[in-house]
Amino acid sequence: MGAATQIEYQVILFDGVCNLCNNSVNFVIDRDPNQKFRYASLQSEFGEQVKKDFNRSADLHSVLLLKDNQLLDKSDAALAIAGELTGLWPLLTVFRIVPKSLRDAVYNWIARNRYRWFGRQDVCRVPSPQLRSLFLDT
Repeated sequence: MGAATQIEYQVILFDGVCNLCNNSVNFVIDRDPNQKFRYASLQSEFGEQVKKDFNRSADLHSVLLLKDNQLLDKSDAALAIAGELTGLWPLLTVFRIVPKSLRDAVYNWIARNRYRWFGRQDVCRVPSPQLRSLFLDT
């Protein structure tokens, strides 16, 4: 495993030009008062290194969660993230009983349509100064 993946936080890697993905990051930040997560876009140098370290496709269309030197993707990543949030969001982890193939089929359907439904930006997000320390690629 490369140096980029030797970290102490859970890291959410997301599509930095996707509006749905950026709004999801904002949603997680608002429900992560203990700042368990750090963030990096899949397009960033850090994101590219993680994909390389874990032998993942360069054109990956999934949120990734780097946790305990393991890389979770798709519905596994989304449910693991939900399990760490405040409020009732951890209750979503009950969907782990649904077979991964079915969960990922729904995830893939949303991922394929995310730009059409939610739009995209020309460049990756730039975090505000007060959130900059949470992002590994700024």
